[in-house]
Amino acid sequence: QVQLVESGGGLVQAGGSLRLSCAASGRTSNIYAMGWFRQAPGKEREFVAALSLNGKVTTYADPVKGRFTISRDNAKNTVYLQMNSLNPEDTAIYYCNAKSGSLPSRMYPGSSWGQGTQVTVSS
Repeated sequence: QVQLVESGGGLVQAGGSLRLSCAASGRTSNIYAMGWFRQAPGKEREFVAALSLNGKVTTYADPVKGRFTISRDNAKNTVYLQMNSLNPEDTAIYYCNAKSGSLPSRMYPGSSWGQGTQVTVSS
């Protein structure tokens, strides 16, 4: 089992930026891909972005395309989510997700989750 720890959340004004980090430990050799999901108050958890093990394949949810960038440093077993042009609709708890076999997706996330990090965007 892989352990995931997110960091980097916080309070930011609309139009600002944040970079989230997710450090993986444990059975990291089994990780194929990693992703980010988010859950806003009163809403279901939703897919944000995913990245393959070699970093060559990425997918993004439509609301974040062009604003968010997912990347990874395999030497550090860390995945990042650079978030630019944030707006209040991006306010949510952001969760890191790890999956072997294929990219995490809205319908098929991986089985490993972090504890989440809060992102709050003020207007």
